Amino acid sequence: MREFIKEDWAPRAISQVEPAPVAPFAAQRRARLSAAFPGDRLIIPAGGLKVRSNDCDYTFRPHTAFAYLTGLGADREPDALLVLEPTFDQAGEPTGHESVLWFAPLAPRDSDDFFSDARYGEFWVGARPTLAEIETELGLTARDIADLGDALVKDAGTITVRMVRDAEQSLTARLDGERVANGAAEENLQEADGALAHEVSTMRLTKDEYEIDQMRQAVAATAVGFEAMIADLPQAVSRGRGERWLEGVFGLHARHQGNGVGYESICAAGDHANTLHWIRNTGEVVDGELVLIDAGVEVDSLYTADITRTLPVNGSFTEAQREIYAAVYAAQEAGIAAVRPGAKFSDIHAAAIRAIAEHLHAWGLLPEGMTVEDTLDTEHGMHHRRWMVHGTSHHLGLDVHDCALATREEYMDAELRPGMILTVEPGLYFKADDLKAPERFRGIGVRIEDDVLVTESGAENLSAGMPRRYDEVERWVARVQSGA
Repeated sequence: MREFIKEDWAPRAISQVEPAPVAPFAAQRRARLSAAFPGDRLIIPAGGLKVRSNDCDYTFRPHTAFAYLTGLGADREPDALLVLEPTFDQAGEPTGHESVLWFAPLAPRDSDDFFSDARYGEFWVGARPTLAEIETELGLTARDIADLGDALVKDAGTITVRMVRDAEQSLTARLDGERVANGAAEENLQEADGALAHEVSTMRLTKDEYEIDQMRQAVAATAVGFEAMIADLPQAVSRGRGERWLEGVFGLHARHQGNGVGYESICAAGDHANTLHWIRNTGEVVDGELVLIDAGVEVDSLYTADITRTLPVNGSFTEAQREIYAAVYAAQEAGIAAVRPGAKFSDIHAAAIRAIAEHLHAWGLLPEGMTVEDTLDTEHGMHHRRWMVHGTSHHLGLDVHDCALATREEYMDAELRPGMILTVEPGLYFKADDLKAPERFRGIGVRIEDDVLVTESGAENLSAGMPRRYDEVERWVARVQSGA
C-alpha cells in the first residue's frame, strides 16, 4: 500500500521563489540583536500548534519575536526555531552570528511523511517550502529540524544560551533541563532568557520602513471593514443579535484582505459600550443608540491596526450623545497634538485627560469644590477615573499592545522618536446604572481611537481618512449607506 501511494506522481511544478521584501529589514533586526549579545547562542522559537478542541488546532500564528526576526507571518512554520549561532575569530573573539532557521521542509514523495504525517505531510497541509526556497526567501541558512540533535545546547557551560521562553512551554522545559545537563547554571536561565525577550520587545518601539508600510496597509484594510459595517447597520438592527452581525461583517473583510482580525473585535451597542473589553458581541443594535466598534485588520505580515469609532446607529447623534462625543473628540485632539518627537509618551495621556477633566468639571460631575487641577493630582485626586478608567495610548505593531516588556522608563517615561506608532484613544463611559451621571448621559459610552506615526516634524494620523468629528461621522454614515 505504501509503495502504491508513493508511485506515479508527476514532477512538481518548479516555483520561482524570490527574496521576500522583508528579508533585508529582518536581517538588519537580527544584526542589531547580534550586537546586543556577542558570543551568545540565541534561540527564538516560532511556537507550536495550540489545541482548540480534541484533535483540532487553532490557526497557527508564530510568536511575535520569531515573526519580527524572520519576516515570516500568517501561518508560517509551526515548531520552527530561529537560532543565532555565535561566530568567533581565531583568537576566540566573537564576530557576530550566523542566522539559522531550523524547520520541517518539504518531504519527498517517496517518503512516508508525504502522505502519513498529519502535521507536516503534503497530503494534509499542502506543499511546504524546501530548504533552498527558505534560504532564497529569507536570506539565511535553513536546516532540517530532524537533524537538530544537541545543536541548541552544546557548549551550554562555556557559552551563554538564551531563548525566548514564552513561545513554547514544553520546549522551554526541555531546553532548561538540557542546558543544565550541558553545564549551564540553573539559577541564571530565567534572567538570561528575560534579557533576550526584553531586547526583542524594545527593538520594536521604533518601526522601520517596511513596518510602517505594513501598518499603512493594515489601516487601509481596516477602513474598508468599517465602511462595510456602516453599510450593514440597518441589517444589524433588523436581523437581531446585531453586534454579532457587525463582528461577522468585519471579520469577513479582515480575513479577505489580510490574515484576519488583529484582536477580538469589540462591537458594543448601547450600554455595552461602557464595558471596555466587550467582546461577547451578543447584544442588539438599536435605532437611536450608539455602537462603539473597536477593531483592526491584521495583514499577512501580522502587523495590525487598532481603530475605534463610535457611530450613531440611525446616522444622527442625539443632543446628549453629541455632547459626550464632542468632549471625547476634544480630548483626542489634545492627545494627538501632544504627539511629537522629544515629547514624553506620558504627555499624550496627560493632554487628553486634562480635556476630559475640564468637561467633567464643566458638567458639575466632580465632587463639590474640586477643581480640574485637584482631580488631576495623582496623589489625592483622580476622581475623573470614574468615567475614564483606561490609558490614552499604547504602542502598536505586530502586537496590538506592542513592546509590552519595555520598562516604565523605556515606555511611559520615554521620549517619542520618529518611527514610533501608537494609538490615541480617550473615552467617556456613563453606565446605565451610574447615579452620579446626569440621567441624559446614562447608558452612553464613547471612544475614538486612531493610529498615529511619530514623524521627524510631528505626527501623522495614519487613520485620518476615517472621519472623527461628529458632523463628519454623520455625513460618513449617510454617504456609505447611500452608496455614493
